[in-house]
Amino acid sequence: MGLIEKLGFKPNEEEDGEIEEPTIKSSSKEYTNKTILVEPRAFSEAFQVADYLKANNQVVVNFKRVTSDVSKRIMDFLNGIVYAIEGNMEKLGPGIVLCAPKGFEIEGNITEDEGKKTTKKDSTEEW
Repeated sequence: MGLIEKLGFKPNEEEDGEIEEPTIKSSSKEYTNKTILVEPRAFSEAFQVADYLKANNQVVVNFKRVTSDVSKRIMDFLNGIVYAIEGNMEKLGPGIVLCAPKGFEIEGNITEDEGKKTTKKDSTEEW
């Protein structure tokens, strides 16, 4: 076994005996058409959400672990990403949103308890 085979490359032979370019065996999983749950703790984690969306995954984002300022920054960033990939975004509850790439439809409505009063601390309900 040569070095190329040890590294995971496997040469493909054509019928006439010529060797094609080697192909790489991938051991990593492809995550497509999944729903991924994310609880960001910092703005930098918004980039991971964007990568999930670009890989054609739905993402449920729970903002309860970040401050309202950080959650607003993440929401602005995600709104731009969802717009760029022609996706959809839907609020599921206070501080929880569903982001879906193009090709996913979000149906139905989730109603909020109208008797509940909004406090200054829970400012994520404004979006």
